[in-house]
Amino acid sequence: MYLNILRHPGPTPIPKKVQLAMSHDIISHRSGEFVELYHETTNRVKPLFGTEQDILLLPSGGTAALEAAAVNAVSPGENVVVITVGAFGDYFVSICEKYGFNVHKLEKEWGQACTEEDLTEFLKPLKNVKAVFATYNETSTGILNPIEKLAKVVHSQTDALFIVDGVSCIGGAPAEMDNWGIDILVTGSQKAMMLPPGLALLSVSERAWKVIEENKTPAYYLNLLSYRDWAAKGMTPNTPAVTLIYGLSAVCDLIDEEGGFAQTVARHELMKNMVRAAMTALNIGLLTSDDYASPTITAILAPKDINLVDYMGHLKQKYHLDFAGGLGHLQGKMFRFGHMGYCFPSDVLQAVSLMEAGLQDFSYSFEAGAGVKAAQEVFLAAQRK
Repeated sequence: MYLNILRHPGPTPIPKKVQLAMSHDIISHRSGEFVELYHETTNRVKPLFGTEQDILLLPSGGTAALEAAAVNAVSPGENVVVITVGAFGDYFVSICEKYGFNVHKLEKEWGQACTEEDLTEFLKPLKNVKAVFATYNETSTGILNPIEKLAKVVHSQTDALFIVDGVSCIGGAPAEMDNWGIDILVTGSQKAMMLPPGLALLSVSERAWKVIEENKTPAYYLNLLSYRDWAAKGMTPNTPAVTLIYGLSAVCDLIDEEGGFAQTVARHELMKNMVRAAMTALNIGLLTSDDYASPTITAILAPKDINLVDYMGHLKQKYHLDFAGGLGHLQGKMFRFGHMGYCFPSDVLQAVSLMEAGLQDFSYSFEAGAGVKAAQEVFLAAQRK
């Protein structure tokens, strides 16, 4: 039986080194060995967030950490702004509405980013905004919002906290939480972090901790003050995913072996450029502009005159190439090419080559090898620099 070539936005392939690390004999989460593992590993993750603050580990998916950020920082009836540029921005809207926040929704057309001008105009008439929520990398559309610029707008026009969903890009995109002024930054294990699902990572600014300490909204399992207190002891308040933390340590090893996080970020940027060049050469449309294109996932429009559902099914069945489909109103109109985490330029070349084989099977008109050649030229140009 063939294994699928998984080019999804998550879960993503797991490196062998990480798999082996996760096979380590289980230890108690209240042992001295675990305390050492926790402190060492979370300290090594800090550069990926761009922070000197503690990294908190939640035994959950990324959505639970997003909910924790909301419920710990905001109380019912308070004003919040949620920037949404796709399906996962709408997640934040749903979370905030569930807890009774007064939600002001800044909504952009799918495929467009939220600019600093958009946010500036949206905030002008609003008063007493407690928090602004934004998605750094919108998985449903392949958009990378200009978070650094948005943070400046938030802090220049309001006293609000800036809370950011980095689930689908932390580990593959630059993040400077402290320098940019992000107050809470969240990610999950199963995307650019190269781990299986089940672990969320979160960091909180000093400014946000003061707000959280005064917040009266009740939380138990997602109480970040509890996670902060236990983190000081090198533990979590509840039983953590010990094996995933061993895996996280191995992920840090891999990033070091690549030459540091800057090299990891550069690899993701390169793969983004390779995919976009390949699709252009094949005359296949892209949902987003180059200016705000994600380094971890590319949203690709259906090739002309091809039934996308049939094409994707064919790629998976015949060539074992597994892409993610579109979400919401874009279902059946686009697909998503994941190039994050344990993915390299050679993987991009393989996927583009198999895409071309599938296009030939569907009698799509193109110059054979054009996509691979374009991607290869981008790769070779980067090597010459």
